[in-house]
Amino acid sequence: MASLGLAHQISSTAAEFPAARRRWRNSLVSKPRVGFRVLAQASPDPDLSVMVNGLKMPNPFVIGSGPPGTNYTVMKRAFDEGWGAVIAKTVSLDAAKVINVTPRYARLKAGENGSAKGQVIGWENIELISDRPLETMLKEFKQLKEEYPDRILIASIMEEYSKAAWEEVIDRVEQTGIDAIEINFSCPHGMPERKMGAAVGQDCGLLEEVCGWINAKATVPVWAKMTPNITDITEPARVSLQNGCEGVSAINTIMSVMGINLDTLRPEPCVEGYSTPGGYSAKAVHPIALAKVMSIAKMMKQEFGDRDYSLSAIGGVETGGDAAEFILLGANTVQVCTGVMMHGYGLVKKLCSELQDFMRKHNFATIDDFRGASLTYFTTHTDLVKRQQEAIAKRKAIKKGLASDKDWTGDGFVKETESMVSN
Repeated sequence: MASLGLAHQISSTAAEFPAARRRWRNSLVSKPRVGFRVLAQASPDPDLSVMVNGLKMPNPFVIGSGPPGTNYTVMKRAFDEGWGAVIAKTVSLDAAKVINVTPRYARLKAGENGSAKGQVIGWENIELISDRPLETMLKEFKQLKEEYPDRILIASIMEEYSKAAWEEVIDRVEQTGIDAIEINFSCPHGMPERKMGAAVGQDCGLLEEVCGWINAKATVPVWAKMTPNITDITEPARVSLQNGCEGVSAINTIMSVMGINLDTLRPEPCVEGYSTPGGYSAKAVHPIALAKVMSIAKMMKQEFGDRDYSLSAIGGVETGGDAAEFILLGANTVQVCTGVMMHGYGLVKKLCSELQDFMRKHNFATIDDFRGASLTYFTTHTDLVKRQQEAIAKRKAIKKGLASDKDWTGDGFVKETESMVSN
């Protein structure tokens, strides 16, 4: 099947970067030895590799910004396990202002009263961005790129409402050799008074200005990470692309209160008897993320057409099937964060295997063969009513039976008779 998804090419604001898309297939064709006849040849495995904004990844699975990308050791582990790319935990110029607390996580489990044996379906965090000195993180970025020059490392950055601060952090992370930048316009908690995170992503006026600063300075592809805590997520996505970003990531976590402990009457996660709203993730947010990604994908296809913009989907991915759903809606890559926290870095092998199983089932050879294939089946409720009325009218017309005696056939005689019975 030809790709029905978004054909993304780097925007004119970043024309100096490679924008050509390439599709390549696994061409491991064995040559028979002289004197031997090859009776059968196994079909090659579906090709999971993707080209996104000129960046080649071995598969579409990306470590999402957060604890799984918090230092050199864990990011190295991700590359060794086979993740397609790593987005480091968000950094800023002054880490001294970032003070985390513990416990900082709370889980929602399936089953009555959140049974301890129940499956984890929801996860809340009140964690802030990286509390490690920027200099330390930059040193580790550089070391990773030296050791893994062919792997994709993406820096996540967030700053206060200051053009100079944004320019400085961009300059410093780019000097390490990172391949792209993801802008955190979406952290739902912590430091909104400094116009950071979702405080920018929820204000399209601020967003337009900050994207302008960022993209006038950045010399690598830039992805804008969207908050779901907004009425219409397509609005900030549109503004980000119009103002120079090459890609959009969605969604970040959903503002939430995990629950109240009915024994202590205190909220969770509980820190010295108190708590604060946090970000909700894991399996339970997957349907919400699908809807947000679908909306962004439709907007991008309708308004930005065949230009090489990218869409990175995030939200409750724990299986290859979860990832396939996002790709069917038009995503180029799929990010995983909470899933790694629950299942470990080896999860990528399961994700790749299950995604390939899905592709074999439908005879898809590459990711582009099915990217966006389901997007066309979303429409308005008014259109659904019209389609159903037309289908009912058509079925009624068939039920009325034959229009003339000349229409009788021998093979269909019994069914033709039945079509004209009234009871």
